[in-house]
Amino acid sequence: MSDPVRAEGAQRYFKEAFKCYGLTAIQIRYLAKEIYQSVKAEWSVDDAIQLCDILLPNPYHEAKGFGILILEKYKKDFPKSLFLKIKNWLSSSYLNNWAAVDVLCPDSVGSLLVTYPELVKEIKTWTNSPNRWVRRASLVSFIKLAQEKVYLDDIYQISASLFADSDDLIQKANGWLLRETGKRDMERLKKFLLQHGPAIPRTTLRYAIERFNDKKRKSILQDTRKT
Repeated sequence: MSDPVRAEGAQRYFKEAFKCYGLTAIQIRYLAKEIYQSVKAEWSVDDAIQLCDILLPNPYHEAKGFGILILEKYKKDFPKSLFLKIKNWLSSSYLNNWAAVDVLCPDSVGSLLVTYPELVKEIKTWTNSPNRWVRRASLVSFIKLAQEKVYLDDIYQISASLFADSDDLIQKANGWLLRETGKRDMERLKKFLLQHGPAIPRTTLRYAIERFNDKKRKSILQDTRKT
């Protein structure tokens, strides 16, 4: 199924070295669904976790994605202990690019946060990690939860705590999360942005304001400039 031309072209989306076979996202998802159908009668969530232990260290993106997508099928059965294991996967840089982190975290870590609400407090500590993928995970794990009122205070707290982060992959993830959070309450997002003003990296800010109309975008950009 590999496509060397597509594989070579994929590198342009990543600053770090990126190894892949050149499969499309649709192909990976189809393959994961097909394999899951063949094993679901015998497998448990422990088997899916074991598969990730095998595949995530693999340098190829499709192997990582395949393991993550199989794991996702068992999210209703996730044990609380998986949260720490995922952090260890991230800390070990098995998920060593933004695409792998963004496949794993919104669904799998997001599901853990819903099932075990006490983990929301724990994931806030991830913002202090020296590992960029752990820090990115602290943000993107809330992407699918961003419009639920119960998480808004936590999201804004996590977001603000990462404004000083100079890593562009953290700044972009932060802006993405704020943009999604703003769908719930645009006025609250605007107030938050104006409150923190110059402390917000411009990359984060530009992502965050994408859903405002042109007039409001220009106004927010102007009102948050450093004086």
